[in-house]
Amino acid sequence: MVTLKEVKTKKDLKSFVKFPFKLYKDSKYWTPPIISQEIKTFNKKENPVFNDAEARLFLAYKNNEIVGRVAAIVNWLEIKEQNQKKMRFGWFDFVDDQKVSKTLLDKVEEIGKEYNLEYTEGPVGFSNLDKVGVMTEGFDSIAPMVTWYNHSYYAKHYEAANYNIEKSYSESKFPFSNVKPELFTKANELIKKRYKLKALCFTKTEEVMPYADKMFDLFNDSYASLSSFVAINDIQKAYFKKKFISFINPEYIKFVVDENDALVAFAIVMPAFAKALHKAKGKLFPLGFKHILHAKKHSKDVVFYLIGIHPEYQNKGVNAVIFNEYYKVFNEKDIEYCYRTPELEDNEAIHKIWRHFNPVVYKRRKTFRKSIV
Repeated sequence: MVTLKEVKTKKDLKSFVKFPFKLYKDSKYWTPPIISQEIKTFNKKENPVFNDAEARLFLAYKNNEIVGRVAAIVNWLEIKEQNQKKMRFGWFDFVDDQKVSKTLLDKVEEIGKEYNLEYTEGPVGFSNLDKVGVMTEGFDSIAPMVTWYNHSYYAKHYEAANYNIEKSYSESKFPFSNVKPELFTKANELIKKRYKLKALCFTKTEEVMPYADKMFDLFNDSYASLSSFVAINDIQKAYFKKKFISFINPEYIKFVVDENDALVAFAIVMPAFAKALHKAKGKLFPLGFKHILHAKKHSKDVVFYLIGIHPEYQNKGVNAVIFNEYYKVFNEKDIEYCYRTPELEDNEAIHKIWRHFNPVVYKRRKTFRKSIV
């Protein structure tokens, strides 16, 4: 018999966060999060997303043992401003037992009905900057820090619970040797001259901060047309600045501005932290921080986390300016591989940006949906 317990105490929350460590203890591809950071994600005093969202966390038990977990999420901005009557769910992990997964999904659906919502979708986080999707391909490669990893049996559990595919994402990679500077060096100069643009490069985090709010505004503008996009508000901007910007090498943040210093494009690249997080085993101390700092300085792989281009400048070659700046940095650091985070498979604009580098799709993932009306 499967029973559910709602997370109410610090002890339960720690159990919720640590369950995947048991589920994936034999996996060399699952990337463990930092336990303390995961706990803060669900702290209503720490994470400003709770100003506009709610989350209820549940643990599934069988024979007095934790066998699954789920976060049932309501994003009021999405519901009230976009009229998307969606019940979100994420952090959905479970043993290969359909009674376990169905019990957890039934609870999500029950909560959705209580709020008069029309459908469920997951796995997703609170916003578009959170992890997304259940993996359906690519189980034999290490998961980047900014994605979820899961066992291969997960997808069939969604199907057994009468969920249908809602969105499809792909993740690709390419060796840095595929990047030929002649593809963008000349275009870089032409584009800058034609539109009176200049690239901004940084060596210190404090140099980035004056532009950070503009970057999040541009992120909102760049992705507004994508399905189910939820804009980042001012309070969340402050939170993400504190959480992410100081964590990223300043030389891996690139901005492009016009003659009035208005931001028209940005890109954020992160060192590949996955191997360091494997060594850290979920803890910053005593040695986890050391492994992460080493990766920040010396990782030979990078992850393209975000690229945003103002709608007025899309399809005008501005990405050539960005790639020209990254080429100089990556060449200097002897970068070997470039990875891309999940991108919607129907986002043609983003796929066109990368086509010259001959990327190879190495992971695919989906979100699943079910009507609860």
